[in-house]
Amino acid sequence: MRYVHVMLRGRVQGVGYRAWCAYEAGARDLRGFVRNRRDGAVEAVFAGPDAVVEAMLAACRSGPPGARVDDMLVHDASDTALAAGGRERFTVLETL
Repeated sequence: MRYVHVMLRGRVQGVGYRAWCAYEAGARDLRGFVRNRRDGAVEAVFAGPDAVVEAMLAACRSGPPGARVDDMLVHDASDTALAAGGRERFTVLETL
């Protein structure tokens, strides 16, 4: 099981990034969450098998139509990264 914490910057708010991310992560049976941040970034945590998490990270580099990802920071995390939500399934959280 791999856990990653991701911060995405660019045109990632107002383009359906959270809904797209939730759909893609759910289709891959990942756990975790996605949320907007007040600074304009999108934050996500993905938990699942290494190869599946890597595929999700590759998809996040482009995102949905209309998005532009200028910067994507990825850090390995632990199961405590799911404390905000997403322990059972992938969820969309409120803006932080």
